[in-house]
Amino acid sequence: MSVKSQLTGTVVSDTMEKTVVVAVERQVRHPLYGKSQRKTSTFMAHNEHNEAKIGDTVVIAESRPLSRRKRWVVTRVVARAQEI
Repeated sequence: MSVKSQLTGTVVSDTMEKTVVVAVERQVRHPLYGKSQRKTSTFMAHNEHNEAKIGDTVVIAESRPLSRRKRWVVTRVVARAQEI
């Protein structure tokens, strides 16, 4: 079995049932000028028991296609968001 890739990101939306939107940030250097830039990618991830909420830091792992845009699964919640 192949190794599944894992990413760490922040939950941006949890309005859907059993699905969260996770924003993953990475740093990329500009090819010509060399300045570091922050790029953000968003992934739809399966959240079976609705344990991840907005602002939580989560680890997501690759999986089989679960729907048209969902190809990731939340494996664990690293840090909870601070409640106000």
